[in-house]
Amino acid sequence: MTESIPMARPASARASTARWCRAVTEARWFAVTVFCLILGNAALLGAETYTGVVSDWRGWLRLAEHACVAAFTVEILLRLGAHADRPKGFFRDPWNLFDLAVVLSTFLPVVRENTTVLRLLRLARVLRTARFLPQLRIILVAVARSLPGTLSFLLVGALLLYVYAMVGWVFFARHDPEHYGSAGRAVLTLFLLMTLDGIGDAVHAGLEVSRWSLVYYASYVLLASFVLVNVLIGVVLTSLEEARDMEQAPPAPAPHPASAPVEQRALLDHIAVVRRALGDLERELTRAATPQAVEAERTDPRLQRAGTPADGSGEVAARTGG
Repeated sequence: MTESIPMARPASARASTARWCRAVTEARWFAVTVFCLILGNAALLGAETYTGVVSDWRGWLRLAEHACVAAFTVEILLRLGAHADRPKGFFRDPWNLFDLAVVLSTFLPVVRENTTVLRLLRLARVLRTARFLPQLRIILVAVARSLPGTLSFLLVGALLLYVYAMVGWVFFARHDPEHYGSAGRAVLTLFLLMTLDGIGDAVHAGLEVSRWSLVYYASYVLLASFVLVNVLIGVVLTSLEEARDMEQAPPAPAPHPASAPVEQRALLDHIAVVRRALGDLERELTRAATPQAVEAERTDPRLQRAGTPADGSGEVAARTGG
């Protein structure tokens, strides 16, 4: 009994700390405050691009930056404290990992000495607004989930561009060296034509070389501008639906280790009550097995066909548990 007390105190302390931090981080005022801090940090970063503002307010800007870093550090500590009773839950959320990486990178000596990297990381804080905007969070998740499909699209598109560029170089390099003089120029020309910008001029210039150029440009526009672009749109829309389903899915209930022993004790109490009730019922059935009931069971043909022993001892034994 005395050995379980020191172990229970840290567990209860972690649970109370997690409850308090969770109440703070889940409050609306906390989300609004952090959102305003992120917007203020973005405005501060934009103000530093003006030379006059930096020269006149250098000290205040530096103080405001340190205040933002301190506020974001307190925020991430509170979020860590909200998972004190279940630390693994913090690292399962990718947004928590992103926030932690952005905040910790500020304290790295290599990053603090490099002004360019530090400004880029400060700019990454602006992306944290997605944490408080569900629609923006869905779009960012959809973009991330569409990357594998987008890479496949880029591979197919690169192969298509290369094939048509080589065909264009073969047929148009002599007459139009400015656009098809090399494979690189042909790829750049066809990449710009993918948006259908200048396709009319390209078709007219190709018709002066050969009538078959119409087939060349028509097939290219059909494959590049219609088929491939629609495939990319389909990949993005599919990822967007998946991201929306993930966002609307109810979160898994968090385990509460402190309440587990209480639930186990309650379950054991229910089992004990059921066992006592079964014991009382068994004793009542045993008393009801009178000699007349045994004789009725012996002479009943239905019980005999069901395989009941003739003397009724099996029924009595089953009722008595032996």
